[in-house]
Amino acid sequence: LCILQEEPRSKSKICANVFCGAGRECAVTEKGEPTCLCIEKCHPHKRPVCGSNGKTYLNHCELHRDACLTGSKIQVDYDGHCKEKKSENPAASPVVCYQSDRDELRRRVIQWLEAEIIPDGWFSKGSNYSEVLDKYFKSFDDGDSRLDSTEFLKFVEQNETAINMTTYMDQETNKLLRGLCVDALIELSDENADWKLSFNEFLKCLSPSFNPPERKCALEDETYEDGAETQVECNRCVCACGNWVCTAMTCEGRNEKVPAQTHQPDQDLTEEEIARYVQELQKHQVSMRLGRSACTKPPLARWVPSVSVTWRLLVEGGTE
Repeated sequence: LCILQEEPRSKSKICANVFCGAGRECAVTEKGEPTCLCIEKCHPHKRPVCGSNGKTYLNHCELHRDACLTGSKIQVDYDGHCKEKKSENPAASPVVCYQSDRDELRRRVIQWLEAEIIPDGWFSKGSNYSEVLDKYFKSFDDGDSRLDSTEFLKFVEQNETAINMTTYMDQETNKLLRGLCVDALIELSDENADWKLSFNEFLKCLSPSFNPPERKCALEDETYEDGAETQVECNRCVCACGNWVCTAMTCEGRNEKVPAQTHQPDQDLTEEEIARYVQELQKHQVSMRLGRSACTKPPLARWVPSVSVTWRLLVEGGTE
């Protein structure tokens, strides 16, 4: 009796008759079945297009890939860079790390670390995932057995693929985005809220089996999805990774149109008044700090530098 074993089919054969649509590509599961995933990397050809979301992309592929990663509907509005829209009351948007940005950076770092796993040989011991992480943790730790945001960022910047996130057109803004996403990664597993990760917290943060929670922002007993926006006077606030991120522009006494759910005083808000306003919005939070000093509870508000404006106010305390 002769039994013919079926040879494993190649990806090209499995995906031959599969159509995934714009921004997606065919991949093969562990069971050898075809599935559609967001495109991992677009070809680096430069042909800028303006999306229906008002954002400029390097090419059509990057636009459709972003639509896939964010789960939003984005169409090509026209070829070329987006034209700046003039408005009577312009409000700059803060640079933020959305959950999709955070998760994409995390995916790239995990992919890089998994590639460094060395199986055990006949006469030599290899390195498992935990040992690879331990090696990098010790390399970038300053000796206090904790990785702060600066050390974590230096670790991430060791890999070219991990840092090649081009959400924005200019390099400086992308660098700022990378730092914000590192903060978001630290927040994922920072159990004692000291903005530093022990090795166990570091291991949890980058564990392939860990699924980051989708956090929402709270505002006046309402919850908002990642990417939602609101406005306080001439400042715009965006929900990102469970935190309200706001610009801190001086409104120069202009009469701004403010949504009904926000409070509009008779004069421009000072930093102290904004902080009090934030406390009213986030009633379930009881602590506040300015800057990035360590504290025992999650901060309610903190000021950090921004590229587009002088300061940004991070309002924290979202819900999962």
